[in-house]
Amino acid sequence: MLDTGAHFYDAYKTADGKFVSIGAIEPQFYAQLLHLCGLSNDPVMQIQNDQRQWDAMRDKLARLIETKTRAEWDEIMIGHGACYTPVLSLAEAPTHPHNTARDTFVTAGNVLQPAPAPRYSTHKTTPPRMPDGQTDTRTILADFGYDTDRIATNLNAGGIA
Repeated sequence: MLDTGAHFYDAYKTADGKFVSIGAIEPQFYAQLLHLCGLSNDPVMQIQNDQRQWDAMRDKLARLIETKTRAEWDEIMIGHGACYTPVLSLAEAPTHPHNTARDTFVTAGNVLQPAPAPRYSTHKTTPPRMPDGQTDTRTILADFGYDTDRIATNLNAGGIA
């Protein structure tokens, strides 16, 4: 079921070529998914765990989801308990409201990157210091714990620049 074998736990393509993810495993979330999709009275979709019907259910859900853009599905689904989320691109993820509210991304130097995880309530984590781009190879490798002999050997062998 959790390997996208079930129609209610999978990613689906939208009309604009983007994707959304559904994870409505529990009956109350599945019922809400059907309600928001307008499928509450569809006889094919009623018995959530009837694996004999999963292919037909997946086809029906896929065809329906592909009729709207991801933004349209976001408007319908987000905040309504259907276990739905948009699948974000790398460019979208840092500015998505959920990620900004949770400070999921941080800037270290000039590099935007995921914040360190896990985060604890009593201990603040800090992202690793990023090289400034002007730092030479020897300094960077030394910061990572390589000794000067090993660095010299690798530089002389052409293994690093």
